[in-house]
Amino acid sequence: MNSSYLNFKDKHILVVGDVMLDRYWHGGTSRISPEAPVQVVKVSTIEDRPGGAANVALGLAKLGVAVTLVGVVGKDENAEVLTRCLEAEGVRCQFVYSETLPTITKLRVMSRHQQLIRLDFEEREDSLSQNDAVATMVKDCLPNMDAVIYSDYAKGCLADVQTLIQLSNTVNVPSFIDPKGDDFSIYKGATLVKPNLLEFENIVGKCSSVKELEEKAKTLREQFGWEALLVTRGEDGLILLSNNKPPFSLATAAKEVFDVTGAGDTVVAVLTAVYVTSKRFIDAVEYANQAAGYVVGKLGTASINAEQLDAIMYQRNRTTNFGVLSPVDVLEQIKLAQVSGEKVVFTNGCFDILHPGHVAYMKQAKALGDRLIVAVNTDASVKRLKGEKRPINNLEHRMAVLEGIGAIDWVTWFDEDTPKEIIEALSPNVLVKGGDYTIESIVGAEHVLSHGGEVKVLTFVDGYSTTSIIEKANL
Repeated sequence: MNSSYLNFKDKHILVVGDVMLDRYWHGGTSRISPEAPVQVVKVSTIEDRPGGAANVALGLAKLGVAVTLVGVVGKDENAEVLTRCLEAEGVRCQFVYSETLPTITKLRVMSRHQQLIRLDFEEREDSLSQNDAVATMVKDCLPNMDAVIYSDYAKGCLADVQTLIQLSNTVNVPSFIDPKGDDFSIYKGATLVKPNLLEFENIVGKCSSVKELEEKAKTLREQFGWEALLVTRGEDGLILLSNNKPPFSLATAAKEVFDVTGAGDTVVAVLTAVYVTSKRFIDAVEYANQAAGYVVGKLGTASINAEQLDAIMYQRNRTTNFGVLSPVDVLEQIKLAQVSGEKVVFTNGCFDILHPGHVAYMKQAKALGDRLIVAVNTDASVKRLKGEKRPINNLEHRMAVLEGIGAIDWVTWFDEDTPKEIIEALSPNVLVKGGDYTIESIVGAEHVLSHGGEVKVLTFVDGYSTTSIIEKANL
């Protein structure tokens, strides 16, 4: 996915959920109160930011998306403050005003970039009239939307979320859910549901391994008819389960975690914006992961704009997508390619002295699929196979030369005598060898074939061999 996809200006997304005002009191601390053993904060700055579903809407607006926000607020000053904050960023507010409930407000007292205390001002009172008013607003807005996000903080706005999801499905508007609570059946029929690991395990029970998590996620997704289920796992990254696709996981993009406030809001906002543009869950997840990594490095409820996200993805693609990668990093790229529907071709060898026969062979191999990966024996492996005088060129030099061949997408290495382990780890779609092998004699062929892949034997170009080049050089 290239940067042109980041033009969201023709997209309109509806956000429905529990809106809040996040208020920050900032000040210095230099003494202890004489009244009690607590710090005295001399407040110097008061900052108001949209929170909850309002932060999701703000995140979309920062990306350049047209946003309409539906939520419940009180008839109070804080509702006016929240509305001003949102409208200043271009969010269209469609609020249900409660006669009895205050606008949910979370006050955080901050000093020296540390949160000292949080005070919550909120009450919950579900009512049929409130639910009907929200549903009416949603029904009126949906026909003009590319997607809807239901941001549930269990504060009452989404007490009848199943009705809202049905309204979305009636007009074929995809619905993205940031869930809450111990009953996910209320989200039946949604397009994508995004719980964090704690929320997910609250529903399915503790997962002792990634495999168990994936199995339980698959069952849950199928049970409630979701097209996709995304489980965010904090420092362990995230896992996506979607229709007719293998599980897709990504390591966290966060380099330093400073404040996780609003990270989930950022994920669902970016996820939805990218999906309505690309129509690919895998693209949406990759961008959302990078965006979350950015905002957790900021203090307080943070957002990311399209230009910042574009720059992050450009840098990531430029430095990690192609070329020489470690076996671990290349596995992530292969999984991404395969989930995206690309066919990955694998071959291996020592490639001690590269010659025109090798280049022709690589071009033939690449023609069998969309991506070509070449795994190279390490120096120690070559010595065991070829003798103490080999390799002529060390691993770094051999991989650098291979990287320069246009047909090759990724170059990696393996230390074993055979590529069996790395083939089983990477599970390519096509396994290629050159020479007079039979398919049955090719290492790794059984594994590739058992996973529905192909094994091909290509003919080397006559007149070229590393051994003959070395013999001539010794004359």
